[in-house]
Amino acid sequence: MTTSISGSMRGGRTRKFKSEINVVPYIDVMLVLLVIFMAAAPMANPGMVDLPNAGKSALPPSQYVEVILKKDARAQIRVNGQNQGSSASGTTSAKNHAVLLENLRELHQQYPDLPLMISAEKNIIYDDVVQVISDAKKIGINRVGLAAKQ
Repeated sequence: MTTSISGSMRGGRTRKFKSEINVVPYIDVMLVLLVIFMAAAPMANPGMVDLPNAGKSALPPSQYVEVILKKDARAQIRVNGQNQGSSASGTTSAKNHAVLLENLRELHQQYPDLPLMISAEKNIIYDDVVQVISDAKKIGINRVGLAAKQ
C-alpha cells in the first residue's frame, strides 16, 4: 500500500494570487461620505453674515446731507445743521428713486462740500442702499457714509 504524496494537494493545482486592487470598498466609502456632506450642507447657513460693530469716528462731520431710506420705498432728504429752504424743517420727501436722485443733484449743487450720510431701516433691501451710494458717486459726491446704531 503505497500512498502518493502528490495527490494530497487538491488535485495538484497551485493557487494563483491576483495582483489587482479591489476598488469597490473605496467607492462605497466615498458614496457614504458624499451622502453625509449632502445632508450636512443645508445645516450650514451661508446667508448669515456676522457684521462688526461700528465705533464712532474721530471727527464726524458737523454738517451733512442725510438720506433716510424707508422700507415702503420712500426716502427723506435733509440737510443737518442747515435749513434747506424748501420746508421749515429742512426735510424733503421722495416717492421714488428718480425723485431722490434729482433732489440729491440739486442739494449737491447748493452744498458741494457736504458729505452724504445714508440712514436705512434695518429690514430694507440692500440693493436700494447700494444704488443710492452708486448714484451719489455718479453725481460727484465723494464722501458717502452709512449710519449705524451704536
